[in-house]
Amino acid sequence: MMEPMSDTGMEPPMSQETFEELWGLLPDPLQDATCAQDNIADFGEYPIVNTMYAPQEEGVSSSVVSVTSSAVPSTDDYPGEYGLQLEFQQNGTAKSVTCTYSKDLNKLFCQSAKTCPVLIRVQNLPPCGAMLRATAVYKKSEHVAEVVKRCPHHERSLESGDDNAPRSHLIRVEGNIQAIYAEDMNTGRHSVYVPYEGPQVGAQCTTVLYNYMCNSSCMGGMNRRPILTIITLETREGLLLGRRCFEVRVCACPGRDRRTEEENYLKKKGLKTNLKRALPNLPVTDAVLPKKHVVAEEERFTLQIKGRERYEMLKKINDALELQERTEQQKITIKCRKDREELKPKKGKKLLVKEELGESE
Repeated sequence: MMEPMSDTGMEPPMSQETFEELWGLLPDPLQDATCAQDNIADFGEYPIVNTMYAPQEEGVSSSVVSVTSSAVPSTDDYPGEYGLQLEFQQNGTAKSVTCTYSKDLNKLFCQSAKTCPVLIRVQNLPPCGAMLRATAVYKKSEHVAEVVKRCPHHERSLESGDDNAPRSHLIRVEGNIQAIYAEDMNTGRHSVYVPYEGPQVGAQCTTVLYNYMCNSSCMGGMNRRPILTIITLETREGLLLGRRCFEVRVCACPGRDRRTEEENYLKKKGLKTNLKRALPNLPVTDAVLPKKHVVAEEERFTLQIKGRERYEMLKKINDALELQERTEQQKITIKCRKDREELKPKKGKKLLVKEELGESE
């Protein structure tokens, strides 16, 4: 037979009515928490997205955030009602540059694991708790379904920033302890997002420091496949407020690669423009001439050159080639004169032609 509960020194169990009354007296932490941007970390215990926990790795956070997104993310620019814009620092194309942006190509060139500042500008202040998410996708349609990851070599090597991010993630955020690394449970895509912070006093943009932790040429990773970075402005519930996209190349010499790609781009663009303008200005007589005659004429081309120093160098080469051509023409003329002089009969002697030579014999 059970002993009375009072004899054991324990209090009698609480009734359901009493429990509900006490529970109603507790304050609601979501209502008491402020929505200021500086206190956005207070919402950490109440995640909006689903979170599952995986086995913890060496120095890597074990949380994997599930994000609801499309299987093929859109890469179309969408400023939204808040006028989202991206800006980049103008660092030129010097050899010492570790990060540089080409406006003509809408392409960022950077070194692996180096700081890449991205300036975020909005026309209207987004709602409280807005987030900035960065996602990498492949540019070509035949690769867009694959997840952009680091190569196995860099994934195994320990680098700066690996203590707060999963090893396989390509994009990292530098200098922000509120950065959250997410992985879509449906598509497996990686992304990193940070709380949106308004510009500081006297500034017009918000700066986010990104790192790309693998080269574009790494085997087993990007493997020379071009990638795009999608920056989205979202609410905490995942509602899209704005989207911007730009291409990225992670290489050893960003300045050199940017200069080369810009030259090729301008060269192709210039050739098309010159051809379109040259066709209407062709003389009527040239249009009716036979093809052989047109080919025999000396062709002239117009080359667009960027920079005074490069122009002077190419001009010297062109002048040297023209001088060489004139010199060769003079040599040919002198040789012809010598040949004619040798054919003339010497003084006091008659030059015998073939018929006369036969009769004399």
